[in-house]
Amino acid sequence: MNFLAHLFLSGDDPEIMVGNFIGDFVRGKNVYDQFSYNIALGIELHREIDEFTDSHAVVRESKIRLRPKYRHYSPVIVDMFYDHFLAKNWHVYNTNPLDRYASDAYIILNQFNNQLPERVQGLLPHVIRGNWLFNYSRIEGIHGALSGMSQRTPYESKMNEASLDLQIYYSEFEAEFSRFFPELQKMSSQFIKSKLK
Repeated sequence: MNFLAHLFLSGDDPEIMVGNFIGDFVRGKNVYDQFSYNIALGIELHREIDEFTDSHAVVRESKIRLRPKYRHYSPVIVDMFYDHFLAKNWHVYNTNPLDRYASDAYIILNQFNNQLPERVQGLLPHVIRGNWLFNYSRIEGIHGALSGMSQRTPYESKMNEASLDLQIYYSEFEAEFSRFFPELQKMSSQFIKSKLK
């Protein structure tokens, strides 16, 4: 899953949201020594989400469809596709409109800016300026995000072409997301409840 799903699956706690947002940028196991309890919990949740997603049979179906062309980049592309379907169907999962949710999330992340890893501090202004969280709802937004990633990969990834595959297999990817995401929601909610003091 990508930025939007990680934030959404954090619930309403700002610190858990921040931790889940920065999870890819934090190394090491002793996150509770580096951050407040709830930010560290968010980082742990991020890792649980990634592990659950990477090993799930339904997600594997999505990745297999892309693997012949995109090889080891297919999981990254599927993460982006799934964020698109979450954004597109946002009203199914949240009563707060997506544009307002995105604005609120940017405010929260900015409030914790001094606790964000340096790479996230550099990235966040681009996320906000491009309104990534909201624009994931549009195929053009996904295309822009994947094209940007493609330019940053050390090897040819062809990720800039992936939005075409999204359009060709749109109903298949959406059906897989719809089967998978409720299970991910349940896992995330249970994980938070088990860890909150």
